[in-house]
Amino acid sequence: MYLVKTPILLSKMTSRSLVWNIKTSEKKIFLTFDDGPTEELTENILSILKDYKAKATFFCVGENAKNYPLLMQKIQLAGHTIGNHSYNHLNGWKSTTNDYKENIEKASKHIASILFRPPYGRINYSQIKQLKTEYKIIMWSLLSGDFDVKISPQQCYDNVLQSRAGDIVVFHDNIKAQEKVLEVLPRYLKYFSELGFEFCRLDL
Repeated sequence: MYLVKTPILLSKMTSRSLVWNIKTSEKKIFLTFDDGPTEELTENILSILKDYKAKATFFCVGENAKNYPLLMQKIQLAGHTIGNHSYNHLNGWKSTTNDYKENIEKASKHIASILFRPPYGRINYSQIKQLKTEYKIIMWSLLSGDFDVKISPQQCYDNVLQSRAGDIVVFHDNIKAQEKVLEVLPRYLKYFSELGFEFCRLDL
C-alpha cells in the first residue's frame, strides 16, 4: 500500500532533514524518475521530455549506471540532473546503517551527485543522520503509481493530475512501469504545459 499524496503533517515533521517539495510561488513542477537508466526505456523518456522542453531529475541505481554509462551521459547532455538511488535498490528498513551507507557510496562511484533518494522511501533516523551531512535527501509530494500493476494508465494519469506548484513528482524508469510511463507522461506534460507550468530539474 502507498499514498499518492504525501501527508502535509509528515512532510512538515521531517522537513529539516528530508526534502518533500520545493517552496515556490511560480508554476513549477519538479519531475523525477527512479531506478534507471534502462536500455528499454530511458531514451524514450528523454525524447518525450525534449518534445515538451521539460527538465527532470533521474535518481539512478548504481548498478544500472555502471552498466549503461552512455545512457548516463545522454541524460546529463540533455540538461537533466542525476541523483543517487543506492547501488542495487537497497531497502533501508532492512539494512544496517553501515551497510546502507556503504551501498550508497558504492553507487557514488558511478553517480556524481549530492542528491539521494532512498529506494521505496524507506530510511531510518540513524541513516538520515549519517547521510544528511553529505547528501540532500529527496523524497516526494506526489507518486504517479506507475509501478503499480493493479492500476490502469488512466488511474496513473488521474494521480498526477493532482500536481501543484512546487510538487516533487515520481515516475519510474523501469520495465515494470514502461506501459504507463509511455502513455501517461506525454499527456501529463501536455496538460500542465498548456496551463503554463514549467517542468524543472532539482538544483539544490
